[in-house]
Amino acid sequence: MPTPPPEPPPVGHGGSGQPGDPAGPERPDAPGPGRPDPPNGYAVPARLWQTLDRRRPPGADAVADAWRSPVRGPWLTAVLGAVLLATLPLLMVTGLLDWIAYGPRLDQAFPRDVGWLRPPVFDWPTRPAWLFRLTQGLHVTLGIVLVPVVLAKLWSVVPKLFTWPPARSAAQVLERLSLLLLVGGILFETATGLLNVQYAYLFGFDFYTAHWYGAWVFTAALVTHVTIKLPRLVTALRGPGFTGTPVARTRPEPADPDGLVPRRPGPATMSRRGVLALTGSGAALLAVLTVGQSLDGPLRRTALLLPRGRQPGEGPNGFPVNRTAAAAGIDAEQTGDGWRLTLRAAGRTIELDRRALLAMAQHTARLPIACVEGWSTTQTWTGVRLRDLAALAGVPAPDTARVRSLERAGLFNQAALTAGQVLDGDSLLALRVNAVDLSPDHGWPARIVVPALPGVHCTKWVREITFEEADGG
Repeated sequence: MPTPPPEPPPVGHGGSGQPGDPAGPERPDAPGPGRPDPPNGYAVPARLWQTLDRRRPPGADAVADAWRSPVRGPWLTAVLGAVLLATLPLLMVTGLLDWIAYGPRLDQAFPRDVGWLRPPVFDWPTRPAWLFRLTQGLHVTLGIVLVPVVLAKLWSVVPKLFTWPPARSAAQVLERLSLLLLVGGILFETATGLLNVQYAYLFGFDFYTAHWYGAWVFTAALVTHVTIKLPRLVTALRGPGFTGTPVARTRPEPADPDGLVPRRPGPATMSRRGVLALTGSGAALLAVLTVGQSLDGPLRRTALLLPRGRQPGEGPNGFPVNRTAAAAGIDAEQTGDGWRLTLRAAGRTIELDRRALLAMAQHTARLPIACVEGWSTTQTWTGVRLRDLAALAGVPAPDTARVRSLERAGLFNQAALTAGQVLDGDSLLALRVNAVDLSPDHGWPARIVVPALPGVHCTKWVREITFEEADGG
């Protein structure tokens, strides 16, 4: 086996002259590795930065020197940064696609009014039928799996949060501001996203609005930070690798301009390979405990982190449900023999009871339902095609259809469907699932099921459908 390259010698020297010896105090503002000699180390206005450097907060150097791990440095930070740089764009793109899937053209995406931040939108397609299941499942799963990587990256750069002065030039001010927004943004998005998945709304604001604007702040900070730091990342990755070095031979990297290498490194307790292995193992464990929510079969039982991602019961109706009939305020009287489906179109009104719907041509399709919290499931649905109901109402080619539920309150007690969603051959007013009647929790007596449609728009306990023509008829 080839011998791994030796690691560079340690940088800080204490009073004994031994690497990492903290005995001899070193003036924090003295010239040394990674610390330029004033005033050449300051940009305009140099006097401001010098004044800040001289007026150091009490304990600033003690706190900065408390971070002594010799594995910190440009290489480890660059490796973790490269992982995030490869995965975070996917997280942002899937989040944006999920917002588009909610139908901003029909004024039902949240938040609704996004002003100049509104991206180009399109009508969400119905094919492939698993499209929303993929985008939303990937968004939630990837967001959870990346938590250990984010924490490791923050750990690798945490000493920089205590450097003084905070900046030595206007360019560094911009860098530190982008770093503040980057760290704050990713922690905010991660924390609120995890709470939403767990249905723990501990915050006193609307999740959708906060998550949307938080994502844009984070995106702007990420683009700025990458623009500034990409050359350093590439240089660090092109340098000697350290993954093959055992703990006994782990040494700090040479001092770097960013101050990532500790000034007084201590003895190594873990190699860089160990840090990456620990981070990767944590991410893999979270993947195992999460990915089952987006898959049917035995793996669903491994989704221990998801409150509604596992199998909730047995029988044909034994699959996850986001909102029960009791939670929605639906009682047996509303869904009993007196229930009627009302169809409206072009001034016409038709009422159908469940028996009349069952007498119409029935269609069966195996389709997934995917929830915004990340879980999804594929079941076999049977009912009346929406396009047949549109034709019955006298609008064979509707521009939109607006569906209303028996549920009187809540954000999703109604939904709007595009022409493509209404006319798809597998779009159903479902009356049965897996060859049995729908249960009350799954939408009895009738619910909407459309390929690739977000689960919250697959309206349950349907009471009315209005088909609208392009001219508003």
